[in-house]
Amino acid sequence: MLYGYIRVSAKDQNEARQLLAMREFGVPAGQIVVEKCSGKDFRRPCYQKLSKKLRPGDLLIIKSIDRLGRNYEEILEQWRVLTKEKGVDIVVLDMPLLDTRRGKDLMGAFLSDIVLQVLSFVAENERSSIRQRQAEGIAAARKRGAHLGRRPLPMPEGFEALARAWQRGEVSARSAAGQLRISHQTFLRRAKELCIKGA
Repeated sequence: MLYGYIRVSAKDQNEARQLLAMREFGVPAGQIVVEKCSGKDFRRPCYQKLSKKLRPGDLLIIKSIDRLGRNYEEILEQWRVLTKEKGVDIVVLDMPLLDTRRGKDLMGAFLSDIVLQVLSFVAENERSSIRQRQAEGIAAARKRGAHLGRRPLPMPEGFEALARAWQRGEVSARSAAGQLRISHQTFLRRAKELCIKGA
C-alpha cells in the first residue's frame, strides 16, 4: 500500500503544496493523512493511527523530513521503527537520497543514514530557532507595551461601581458577582485589576 503523510504546525497553515506533491507522486487521495499538529514529538493522533496501519512492504511518502518531525532523536527512532521493525519503505520527496527502496546495500544504507542524521539535526535546529525568534518577538512586543494574548471581555454595566463598593467593604464579592451574572473568580480578578489601576 502507498500512503502519504502531511503535517502542518498550525490550523491556519495550508497543506496545499504537500498535497500537490503527493498527488504528483501518485498517492491515492484516500491514502493521504493530513495532520495539523506540532512536530515536536510523535504523540500525534493521525500519525499514530497511520503507523499502526503500516505493514511490511508498504511505502510511506513525505514531502520533507521536517514534516515527519522536528526532534532529532525521535525522527531517527521513528525512521528505525518504520524501516527496520515494520519493514516499511520511506520516500522523502525533497531529498532523493532518502528513498529506502534504493541502495539496499551497505553503502546505500550508510549514505541514507548520514543524510537522515544531517536533515534531522537541521529540522530540530530550525525548531529551536523558531522558538528563539518567538521569544525575542514576545520580549520586544512587551517592551513596546503591546498587549499579548486574548483581550479581556468587557465587564457588564455596573461592574465598576460594584467593584469600588467591594473594595470599601460594602458588598461581598459573591454578592457582586451574582448581581453582575459573572463568576466569583472573574469578579475578584477584574475588581483587583481595577483597584490596582485606581490605586
